Amino acid sequence: MVHLELGPSSLTDALYESIRKRIVNGEIPQGEKLTEVRLATEYNVARPTAKAALERLTALGLLRRTAHKTAVVPVLDEAEIRDLFFSRITIEKAAVSALAATGEVPADAARAQVAIEYAARDRLFENQVDADIMFHTALVAAVGSRRLMRMHELIIGEVQLSMGQYKAHRKVEPSTVASEHAAVLEAIAAGDAAAAAGHLAHHLEQAEARLLSTLPQTRS
Repeated sequence: MVHLELGPSSLTDALYESIRKRIVNGEIPQGEKLTEVRLATEYNVARPTAKAALERLTALGLLRRTAHKTAVVPVLDEAEIRDLFFSRITIEKAAVSALAATGEVPADAARAQVAIEYAARDRLFENQVDADIMFHTALVAAVGSRRLMRMHELIIGEVQLSMGQYKAHRKVEPSTVASEHAAVLEAIAAGDAAAAAGHLAHHLEQAEARLLSTLPQTRS
């Protein structure tokens, strides 16, 4: 058996990040089960290390399991996706409105925007997804509200799952997504809360529509 290699960071962190990327990129598809034994064997790590990584992925929403059940990569149906975007738009509109009140663009969001533009230029899908998540997470974190961050953290795993597994980014010109993000930052810098919220909502509504169009039950 070929063992998968981990990076030099802490073993649990490295295992968690490797599995996260495999789930987000669709290498581990929706509906697939992940057990401690499987991960311990594939990565040649101890079962407690595999268990800790599974627990983190479950807390993030990239895996689901009920009591005494095997962890499974969730399958998001249309209703769940609509609810996910309803929650996401509500949280992130509040964040960008608060940031616009200060007129200061978060440095982490600006750096993520640069990464998005590079990924769009080079058409690097995996990098685009990671930078996109960094961008939106940075906006919420910059508000400085622990409760708002916790609400966002509850859904960010499913956001990553939906972006990666359904590959909705591939249905639009990458530069369009980069421009939509840039418009949000420009409105924040201008101190225009209404425009920032509007651009953010438009961006996420477009993403939701692209995602729903990939589901079998929504195809004409």
